[in-house]
Amino acid sequence: MTLLFIILLPLLGALLPPLTERFGRSVCAWSAALGPLIALGLLLGYLPYLFAGNTYFFSHDWLPQIGLNLNLHLDGLGAMFALLILGIGLLVILYARYYLAKKDSLGRLYSLLQLFMMAMLGIVLSDNILLMIVFWELTSLSSFLLIGYWSYRTDARKGARMALTITGAGGLALLAGALILGDIAGSYNLSVIINSAALIQSHSLYPLALILILLGAFTKSAQFPFHFWLPHAMAAPTPVSAYLHSATMVKAGGFLLARLYPALSGTDLWFYLVTFTGMTTLVFGAYTALFKHDLKGLLAYSTISHLGLITMLFGFNSELAAVAAIFHIINHATFKASLFMAAGIIDHETGTRDMRKINGMWKYMPVTASVAMVAASSMAGVPLLNGFLSKEMFFTETLHIELLGGFSWIIPAMATLAGIFAVAYSYRFIHDVFFNGEPIDLPKFPPHEPPRYMIFPMAVLVVLCLLVGILPNLTVAPFLEAASYAVLGHEMPEYHIALWHGLNLPLIMSFTALLGGLLLYSQRKGLFAFYERKYRRDEKVVFESRVQSSVRFAQAVTDRLENGSLQRYMALFIGAAVIAGAVELWPLTSLMGSVAMTPVDGISLLAAAILIIGAFGTVLIHHNRFAALLMMSVVGLVVSLIFIRFSAPDLALTQISVEVVTIVLMMLALYFLPQITPNESGRRRVSRDVLVAGTAGIGVGLLCLAILTRPYDTSLMDYYLANSVSGGGGANVVNVILVDFRGFDTMGEITVLAIAAIGIYIMLNNLRLPLPGTDGEGRVWSKDPYPPILTVLSRILLPLALMVSVYIFLRGHNQPGGGFIAGLITSVALILQYVSSGTDWIRQRLSLEYRRLSVTGVLVAATTGVASWIYGYPFLTSTFTHVHWPIVGEFELASAMAFDTGVYITVVGATLLILAQLGNLAQTTYAHIKTQGDESPTPDTEEAH
Repeated sequence: MTLLFIILLPLLGALLPPLTERFGRSVCAWSAALGPLIALGLLLGYLPYLFAGNTYFFSHDWLPQIGLNLNLHLDGLGAMFALLILGIGLLVILYARYYLAKKDSLGRLYSLLQLFMMAMLGIVLSDNILLMIVFWELTSLSSFLLIGYWSYRTDARKGARMALTITGAGGLALLAGALILGDIAGSYNLSVIINSAALIQSHSLYPLALILILLGAFTKSAQFPFHFWLPHAMAAPTPVSAYLHSATMVKAGGFLLARLYPALSGTDLWFYLVTFTGMTTLVFGAYTALFKHDLKGLLAYSTISHLGLITMLFGFNSELAAVAAIFHIINHATFKASLFMAAGIIDHETGTRDMRKINGMWKYMPVTASVAMVAASSMAGVPLLNGFLSKEMFFTETLHIELLGGFSWIIPAMATLAGIFAVAYSYRFIHDVFFNGEPIDLPKFPPHEPPRYMIFPMAVLVVLCLLVGILPNLTVAPFLEAASYAVLGHEMPEYHIALWHGLNLPLIMSFTALLGGLLLYSQRKGLFAFYERKYRRDEKVVFESRVQSSVRFAQAVTDRLENGSLQRYMALFIGAAVIAGAVELWPLTSLMGSVAMTPVDGISLLAAAILIIGAFGTVLIHHNRFAALLMMSVVGLVVSLIFIRFSAPDLALTQISVEVVTIVLMMLALYFLPQITPNESGRRRVSRDVLVAGTAGIGVGLLCLAILTRPYDTSLMDYYLANSVSGGGGANVVNVILVDFRGFDTMGEITVLAIAAIGIYIMLNNLRLPLPGTDGEGRVWSKDPYPPILTVLSRILLPLALMVSVYIFLRGHNQPGGGFIAGLITSVALILQYVSSGTDWIRQRLSLEYRRLSVTGVLVAATTGVASWIYGYPFLTSTFTHVHWPIVGEFELASAMAFDTGVYITVVGATLLILAQLGNLAQTTYAHIKTQGDESPTPDTEEAH
């Protein structure tokens, strides 16, 4: 359970800052740090246990039917990433306190940061690959909100959209690969998948699964050619860049490679795909970083390059290379997060990030300059710093690649070339920003040191760079060994992390990179001119052009399909359904099955004839809307009788209740529409509609014939019949299905009903329609909209109808009835009062807010389901007992009645909300007509109605 708390505690930091922001920025920052601080304390308590090579597990069933369970595990790899996520996250929280302007909401930034923090912790602590993907997508969504934090800026919006598009598409590929991987291994638990390497790699779907999973990892970690989203994500506030784009989000791809390394690595396909993708990204990112004038742009492309280095190491199929990759993940997170913080400080104090302007900052900001130069030196791989150690390991491993035969020299050559570019852009960061003369046209001048606590997080990270670089075995070694053990499955191969291994080829490569980088930077002017002339390209423009092309294509297709004609939409929909059905029915050798057809009796034949006449009549006289409505009501009545004929009284009661409510609704709606509609369809369209409708009708008839004349499986029916009383406590199988066996479906249906009712209310609220003063034949409406006879009769019928409604509700668990039917009966009874007495009369006597009533019903039903959880049962599991009262006697009491009460309340609230709102429009019309009638001659008695 502690692991679950570690993941969920950042949510505390997501909820508190918006509430505490009003009390000051310091209080807001402390409230944001509370959750991660507690989580970090809990995590540190596990370290001795993990350093001993142990793993801590937590398991809870969530959706076991599909293999998605809340399975968590904490090993050395997960602990290392969790420490980076929480530790650097706390430093970023402190840094953001001083970075963000007062006009920006600090509470909102903290909330989004910690939502992202929770998602990242979920990724690294998941022991179920489907659960990991859930958190994976949460990181994409939360990073989208963080990158677009300054939503008023177009670059922030476009950068967020680009990041979400690329990482979201990669997430879909990862999901597909995970499903294949789980199917091969027979489980979605990562601990099982990791131990199924032989089974996975020998399977025919291994190449496909590998490619899909690598697409997910490569898009998240900005590998070439998916790299371009990361530089444009720099439109985010710098605390976001320091956290997401150096220490957490972009490392998720590296974590995925490390976590699945035991299961997927070791094959030639893994080597070629991972190694060459990483190598291309490494060299391309390092080369491009050198030419970026924007400070965060340089850091973004250097991040891409280092992510390529990590990916390349994982691709080597070497245990020591995997160890080096894990080591560089730690080192890169520390020096790159501090460099982003330095970039933010410089931007904060000068008002720009253009390195052509921010020169000579050593003079104005010596403390910031000193700390930033150490971090940049670590990025370049200068000795005595942590970046040097992992880069030495990288160079060493490039020399052991033999799979390419005579071309194996390409790997170390490209690694050295990338090292040269890394030194060049690192030296450019130092020289152009902190030296190189005086600043030019700074928006803020003179710059000065930021508040001390703004430098403190950066200084902490730089101190770590020094400690790890000088004393690696006393600082990072235990963490590296624990993480490597989790990845490799055994103790780390013998390797000594040290500053000096003697004069060897990796050391020569390091010094070649250092000297070559300085030499390359000295020739920068010619290189800059070459780059600007030949290779300058804005990926955002290219991406946006692709987006706009997609939009234009989609619009062209939409315009071809959608012309505003409901007839066309229905024709396309029904035509597609007919074709899909015909494809499946065509292989049938015989339409008729072995089951004999039921003999036709006279009453059934008469009902069928009336049904056919009603349906054809509705179509033929549809121009007269009132007459068509009457014919349609005949169809509904006959359908209700058919349900009775086939022993379905519950369906009959529901159908007749729905029919009454629907007819009343349509009557109210028809009042605002013309009584007669013109003929708007030509012969060609009519012929098309007759053909489509006839084909669909014949097809459905043939389908019914094929189904009903064949034996069918009764196992589900038998299960419901056998368990209705014993499991659900009710003899009415239909009602027990609705409130117990399939209660979750009913819960969704009443939720949709409530949402639809509220949506209709919003559309009709304050609506002013053209008000008809006469009927279809030109006769003026009567001034008295509420006839006394109707009023008196309706009030007499109200208590009788409500009594029937209560009776139907109470008997529903064992006899035909239930909450849905009872709700409709209550609604009809109350609507009758609206029609006969008006909305004002009802409001004086029934002060109910129907919107709240609808929501209350849904909440009552949901609370019933939550109560099941409290007692350890699945959601909406019902129970029942028998109670004996002295006078009443013994009767059954079922928890499903509470759920049915929620259904009843929702149906009453939603139905009345819709019909009462239409009634309000009608009442406004009556008042308008009466006002006009008082100013005009009274019509003849026989003309008024």
